[in-house]
Amino acid sequence: MEEKKQIIEAVLAEYVEPELAKHGGSLYLAEIRNNIAYVKFTGHCSGCPSAKYTMETIVKEEVLKHTDAVEDVRLIEEVSDELYEFAKALLQHKIEI
Repeated sequence: MEEKKQIIEAVLAEYVEPELAKHGGSLYLAEIRNNIAYVKFTGHCSGCPSAKYTMETIVKEEVLKHTDAVEDVRLIEEVSDELYEFAKALLQHKIEI
């Protein structure tokens, strides 16, 4: 399993991260379960309305094109800690808009 994780992380670093970084985003491999890689977006990609499209057209496509270590790639859709903290600070009037 560790070998699969290293392969997927290498593909993400080389082919996906540079594209996401152009838009202020990033992602990480959360886990591999039942031969499916689960990733989570961070930065500007977290909570982005286009996240599902980005997942299908960039992340999943690149991973499956460059390795057969997994059979699918899926997005973990939950609010990031970063977004939660931003919202909390905003609601407590610690951030001006």
